[in-house]
Amino acid sequence: MRRGARILFVEDEPTIAEPFGRALARAGFDVVGARSVSEARERCSLRTPDLVLLDLTLPDGDGRDLCRELRASDVPIIMLTARGTELDRVVGLELGADDYVVKPFSGAEVIARIRAVLRRTSAAARPEPPIRVGDLVVEPAARRARLREDEVDLSRKEFDLLAELARHAGSVVTRDELMSRVWDANWFGSTKTLDVHIGWLRRKLGDDPATPRYLHTVRGVGFRLSAPSEEAAP
Repeated sequence: MRRGARILFVEDEPTIAEPFGRALARAGFDVVGARSVSEARERCSLRTPDLVLLDLTLPDGDGRDLCRELRASDVPIIMLTARGTELDRVVGLELGADDYVVKPFSGAEVIARIRAVLRRTSAAARPEPPIRVGDLVVEPAARRARLREDEVDLSRKEFDLLAELARHAGSVVTRDELMSRVWDANWFGSTKTLDVHIGWLRRKLGDDPATPRYLHTVRGVGFRLSAPSEEAAP
């Protein structure tokens, strides 16, 4: 984690924004506050933050709309909300958030989660060589995937999931490992979002779950991407 990482803290409640903003500063972060969706957009246009800590209930809109906009970039997002159902959490993560924290929260826990997300995203940014599996080429450094030389249009989480499987091509990656590495090391509860993203990946790769060419389900364990040397079915 880079010391002095710039955190955009989008929160309209002063009793949360002010004391926790000071706690973030004491922890060594460069904190920029925003009280609304429009103010957050303005802050991002002036300088891209290293991470966005985003409340969902804002006076001029829903933070999920802002999350949809930000997910096109590589800025990591931690959602901060009073909504605590599992469905809310799954929806938030599927919108592109890297983590989801429910109010009231422990300041120390949120700071630990911020550091974990920054470490994860910094590691993902290190140059890695392209990985070829049959007609599929995954380029982690460029965050691109090509199938028979055609670009595959993937969301941030879809790419992260494919890249994690590609790094271990030929080996089974467990559901818990995928949730920890692609979503949240502190994840508890349903892994339905993983199945949803696997389904989206299969459609975009033209993979038939019954006779998979690339993405194989290992029931009760996890998933496996075909090995580079594995002969793909026509």
